[in-house]
Amino acid sequence: MHVRNDWTREEIQKLYEQPFLDLVFEAQRVHRENFSANTIQVSTLLSIKTGKCPEDCKYCSQSAHYDSKLEAEKRIAVDKVIAEAKEAKESGSSRFCMGAAWRNPHERDMPYVLEMVKEVKALGMETCMTLGMLNQSQAERLRDAGLDYYNHNLDTSREYYSNIISTRTFDDRLNTLDHVRNAGLKVCSGGIVGLGEQKQDRIGLLHELATLPIHPESVPINMLVPIEGTPLEEVEKLEVTEWIRTIAVARIIMPKSYIRLSAGRESLSDTDQAMAFMAGANSLFSGDKLLTTPNAGEGRDKVLFSKLGLVAEKPKLTAAELSVDAMAESA
Repeated sequence: MHVRNDWTREEIQKLYEQPFLDLVFEAQRVHRENFSANTIQVSTLLSIKTGKCPEDCKYCSQSAHYDSKLEAEKRIAVDKVIAEAKEAKESGSSRFCMGAAWRNPHERDMPYVLEMVKEVKALGMETCMTLGMLNQSQAERLRDAGLDYYNHNLDTSREYYSNIISTRTFDDRLNTLDHVRNAGLKVCSGGIVGLGEQKQDRIGLLHELATLPIHPESVPINMLVPIEGTPLEEVEKLEVTEWIRTIAVARIIMPKSYIRLSAGRESLSDTDQAMAFMAGANSLFSGDKLLTTPNAGEGRDKVLFSKLGLVAEKPKLTAAELSVDAMAESA
């Protein structure tokens, strides 16, 4: 299937506004042309340093600007991270994502994060990090350590962005994505719906992502989880169908990307999630928590997968595991 990077806002709006079932049907058709119909990539996300972030993202419990009652934690030990990664792999996750509440990693942090990447990579898992803004040297060192993906969301449209964040610009985010891409890393970038934005902002976010020189390999479509103490705690809840429309359009205009269900899933019914899969979502975060916000737990996901006939994408085997399998087959 031909992948386009020249989508116009008008084209994306036309897709977004078509009858809901027509849109979902088209998204599923595109999905089946590019991915296995019933396979879901499962990731696990761990906070390696929590709270006291200097950024003022109005949705975030980790911002030092708001009183969200979140207890800040220092960065956790590497061996604890590795234990969490092993448990995630045993539970069916193929990608392990590590997030730190930083504006950007300082040079003193780099040996810590590089060691973590190497150790998780050795388990045979895909590695992903979200550490804030990166410079080119940091992106290249993460690549050399074995990092597969770097997450840096655009969050919303360029036009609405200043209503949500003032401590870094929209172009700051794009610059980090450029550094990540130039280093040869895969990009994980999406946004959040339900921030109080308008339909045109959801269309604008999709347009920004779909006109990047290379589409992000992973596109998380988060639903806002309102958090007490943040400026968005009282924002009006977005209709689930608008979230699903955003997913479906993302699938059509970025046909080769994994479209991930991320924050907000814990409040959705099984039927809502099934419709999101029908709309082309084929990745999710599993586990009880996403950094600091609640998430649909692993047990609930196993039940959901069983109901819908879905299977998790298998983690890669390490060299040691491959050797054991080979010995078993020859015995």
